[in-house]
Amino acid sequence: MWDRLLTDCHVATMVPAPGNPLGLLKNAAIGIDGGRIVRVGKRAELAGFRYKEVTALGGAWVTPGLVDCHTHLVFAGTRAHEHALRRSGASYEAIAKAGGGIVSTVAATRAASEAELVAQSRRRLHALMAGGVTTLEVKSGYGLDTATELKLLRATRALGEGEPVRLVPTLLAAHALEPGADREATVAMICEAMIPAVARAGLATSVDAFCETIAFSPAEVERVFTAARANGLPVRLHAEQLSNQKGAALAAKYKALSADHLEHLDAAGAKAMAAAGTVAVLLPGAFYALQESRKPPVDLLRAAGVPIAIATDCNPGTAPLLNPQLAMNMAATLFGLTPEEALAGMTVSGARALGLAHEVGTIAPGKAADLCAWGIENLDELAYWIGLPGPDRRLFAGRDA
Repeated sequence: MWDRLLTDCHVATMVPAPGNPLGLLKNAAIGIDGGRIVRVGKRAELAGFRYKEVTALGGAWVTPGLVDCHTHLVFAGTRAHEHALRRSGASYEAIAKAGGGIVSTVAATRAASEAELVAQSRRRLHALMAGGVTTLEVKSGYGLDTATELKLLRATRALGEGEPVRLVPTLLAAHALEPGADREATVAMICEAMIPAVARAGLATSVDAFCETIAFSPAEVERVFTAARANGLPVRLHAEQLSNQKGAALAAKYKALSADHLEHLDAAGAKAMAAAGTVAVLLPGAFYALQESRKPPVDLLRAAGVPIAIATDCNPGTAPLLNPQLAMNMAATLFGLTPEEALAGMTVSGARALGLAHEVGTIAPGKAADLCAWGIENLDELAYWIGLPGPDRRLFAGRDA
């Protein structure tokens, strides 16, 4: 006997079939037991099974729970004043070089206790959950020293306890250099102290870095990646956001789960990502907030066969974005993704970017029963409405949440 049957619905399984790339099922039903999907099919096909509870969804469209695969959710303070500076014409690079940007958040984060970090971050988490997010990556990176990075990752773990959401912690080891810091000593500290300490504590599932002229060079990132792999942690990379540092090809060399931003990606980088199975994570919220003009080369990614994910990039400076539907709308409106690509970007491709395609991102037997039921007429509405409030019903592990 199953725990639950969802019926009177249409389903986007996100499992492609010939002529049906989103795996759509009309007049469908979903069987759930033990927090997992046991069967999905036409309503008539599931009529003969026994279940403890039946929930009629009133003709709603059901999708996998949304996967926000790139956020910097846990931090202290805000950088709202930088919004005003940018409106006055200051660039991201100029603000960073003047002591603003990432390092200003570092100061506030170091001063906050672990409990304060959890309390400040919980409101942001709840906003994303209300939008339909059931799996959420959370990067550290606002510590710049081992003790504070560990504090951020512990706060991430504490934040997820008791919440109906799956948090995926990432050590953003090489995020920024403190003013006056010695580059060699910083990279050595990351490789020899920070990454091993996080690995020993089991606080992160991957290691990230920022490869850019205002951050870390490809050679420095390669040292970080080597250390991550030596400590059993896969990697991902902020790449090609402000310039082409050949970061995407470097990420592919290390079989990175994802390369993110990619506005300055070239053909060689796209080809390398495709060969390595590295997912492209596009972040339209940062593109919008920074008023960038160079878009990521979506046609190049399509032609190379690189999976495209979408994420909010929720962070205090360059993407204060708390609505996953708005991220999908921006991906379609600003970057030219189709509504189907935008939905895949926050479900199946987002799961792949986190190494969780075996667990979430599609509606199929054996997968976690993390689902969203949307009171919409067709799926195109998910990337059409500007800031849709969220699903009518959100399920995590098969229960309403």
